Amino acid sequence: MHLSLVLTVGLSLVLQGCSYAISPAMTAQADRSVTFDKLTADPALFVGKTVILGGIIAGTKNLKKGSLIEVVQKELDYWGKPQRTDRTGGRFLILHPAYLDAMIYAPGKAVTVAGEVMGEEQKIRDATVPSYLILKTRELKLWPGQSPTAWDRPEWLDPLYDPNTKPGRYGY
Repeated sequence: MHLSLVLTVGLSLVLQGCSYAISPAMTAQADRSVTFDKLTADPALFVGKTVILGGIIAGTKNLKKGSLIEVVQKELDYWGKPQRTDRTGGRFLILHPAYLDAMIYAPGKAVTVAGEVMGEEQKIRDATVPSYLILKTRELKLWPGQSPTAWDRPEWLDPLYDPNTKPGRYGY
């Protein structure tokens, strides 16, 4: 009896850890056939549709009625997390109806959003600057960690490491 209970709980925890970034209900509502390229080519065609996008936060600005997040778009992996790559389709904006702390939703952090396409807005009223796609948040996932490129820096500091010495036999 105890073994089957332990196996059931363990399996459910493992499967929960392997779930997609956006809830199944929201994923079912989203149009997964719409790519970022299609969205930016003609945003007016997709107004009102729910899509799932992700990327790296470039900046967060708090407004009177919510927050505006500027995101550098990245392709999503199998789990819905933005991939670590230099390739991007451009930038888009997320309009979130509630206040978000700009220190938590900081530049360099990865984010995945299920949002309703609202259209586009030109960031700077200049013909040379492309307009940005705007999504109204339906579900937002902030990924833990400093940034998607944090893997190239150690997360711990060796107390004997001196950054002013030349590389030696220990690989520093």
